[in-house]
Amino acid sequence: MAKVAFLGLGVMGGPMAGHLAKKGHDVTVYNRTGAKAEAWVKAHGGAHAATPREAVKGAAIVFACVGNDNDLRSVVLGEDGALAGMEPGSVFVDHTTASAEVARELAAAAQEKGVGFIDAPVSGGQAGAENGVLTVMCGGEPETYAKAEEAIKSFARACRLMGPVGSGQLTKMVNQICIAGLVQGLSEGVHFAKRAGLDVEAVLDVISKGAAGSWQMENRGKTMNEGKFDFGFAVDWMRKDLGILLDEARRNGAKLPVSALIDQFYAEVQAMGGNRWDTSSLVARLER
Repeated sequence: MAKVAFLGLGVMGGPMAGHLAKKGHDVTVYNRTGAKAEAWVKAHGGAHAATPREAVKGAAIVFACVGNDNDLRSVVLGEDGALAGMEPGSVFVDHTTASAEVARELAAAAQEKGVGFIDAPVSGGQAGAENGVLTVMCGGEPETYAKAEEAIKSFARACRLMGPVGSGQLTKMVNQICIAGLVQGLSEGVHFAKRAGLDVEAVLDVISKGAAGSWQMENRGKTMNEGKFDFGFAVDWMRKDLGILLDEARRNGAKLPVSALIDQFYAEVQAMGGNRWDTSSLVARLER
């Protein structure tokens, strides 16, 4: 078991850090809101620190899961950032869904300190984090990944090195492209079934056994039909992710017409007051 640090204790980071503690790792945590770090320690043991630099002292592996590129820079760089306190040979693992560009930027800064860097965004949502069954897609050097793989498995059902630094973030972008299309298709299917006078639950039950079946249908179809969206992955975060991948597409020349359209559909959901609704709330804009 390793001495580790975890930076960021939100709906994803808090449970992920908890699984590390359950596996027997010596965990020190940092959170921008100190009260949340104190509450985490009361629940899981370990220790908390006032700055990222203090939290990472002596840690072999430092994990982070924060909001966006700038949040990530704020915990990694600067006088009180993680890199200022990390030892050569240690590894920084970033679970934030961020840009491939910031992953490469921070990997270069880490290399100057003799620290390894892995970009490792996750899929599986809050439930996946709480149940320790996330999918983790990683970018970095094989020898660096090998140092962190077993610890990552504390909260992961699947974990794979996808290529050099940035590859994890690029793979997560593919994940979000596919989810956006699935959710829009499912929204239209539920909406159509209602207008056609069908028993929507019965329809979903039968078609989920065939080629139309998906995780989204199994886990969100019923709640979409009921108009329940107060859980899961928020629309605000999905728009952040879509913005990242659309920026990347402009750089690499990929054509993403459906993703761009669905991004605008989510903007309509935000205008309806659905910023914190689950992403399955796309159906709500069809039923206004």
